[in-house]
Amino acid sequence: MAAAESGTAASGSSATTAQRGVSRVLAKLAQSLAGGEFYEAHMMYRTLYFRYTAQKRYQDCLDLLYDGAQQLMAKGQESSAADLCLLLLDTLEKRGPQPEDSDLWIARWGGLIGGLSAATVERETVIQRTIKWSTALHGQYGHPVLHKLIGHVFWTEGNVEAARHHYLLCQDGSLSGRVLIEISQSRGFQSEVDLFLAQAVLQQLSLKDRKTAEDTFTEYTRSHSKLLRHEFPYKEPLINFLYFLFRLIDAKRVAGFRALRKLYDPSLKRDTSFLKYVAKIGVIYFDEQPEAANVGPTGLGGMFGDIFNRLMSGFDDEESEDQDTPQRRQNANNELD
Repeated sequence: MAAAESGTAASGSSATTAQRGVSRVLAKLAQSLAGGEFYEAHMMYRTLYFRYTAQKRYQDCLDLLYDGAQQLMAKGQESSAADLCLLLLDTLEKRGPQPEDSDLWIARWGGLIGGLSAATVERETVIQRTIKWSTALHGQYGHPVLHKLIGHVFWTEGNVEAARHHYLLCQDGSLSGRVLIEISQSRGFQSEVDLFLAQAVLQQLSLKDRKTAEDTFTEYTRSHSKLLRHEFPYKEPLINFLYFLFRLIDAKRVAGFRALRKLYDPSLKRDTSFLKYVAKIGVIYFDEQPEAANVGPTGLGGMFGDIFNRLMSGFDDEESEDQDTPQRRQNANNELD
């Protein structure tokens, strides 16, 4: 009994000593921040990170690093703040996903990424790591709300291409359609008005996001001022192709899909990536046999190059998810009989 009491006392004494050590570092940290000694402050944050994670005090560590990243950003120390963001991600990964606070952390990451300027070298790493962390919360491409928040950051900075890729994955077809309209109107020619929509919709269908794809189509065709018609039949062949494609996906008409692909082959060849996406769509929605592996479309860098290269490099055998069925037009189906 005496030995047990002695061991308990020793353990309590050790914990108290460790707590006093942390308290001293926290006090020095506050002094360093107040005195503008940001390098020292950064090192103290790292010291506390190692101590807290070693003790599995994950919540204390998360609170500390989140506050520290914000403080260093406010002081213009973006590189140090980005390093704390990476430690924050490490801590979240060690703690493991907790659905009850996932919305809170998604919103926080939107703010942290928005607080890092485009000139911050580490920002791309932070973005990619954050998206990877969010896959544990929402599938292999990351959380759609996170993509929307990151898309807003890039859009505000004028990085339209990066913004478009994130909006593509945000599962908000209405927003995706509006963004495509603005890009088309500001950067595209009249002859390209259908290309912007076709690329986005085919990519979304290839990602098995059927509902978002049609919401994007609906918003774009309803609101784009340069379209010659805003309802079926459209004047642009590729837009008619997309319209028929949705109907055939709903009806699961393999023969109709093959006939449609052959009929619109000249229009699809306007962009080399379209045929690859259509082949993928054939596998997902019409149970066609996969073709030989293709490389992904060019011009996509960073994480999005990886996503679409993986998408187009091979075909999986997963069953496509149940999709919402839009209102059908019988006359359109009859035309493909």
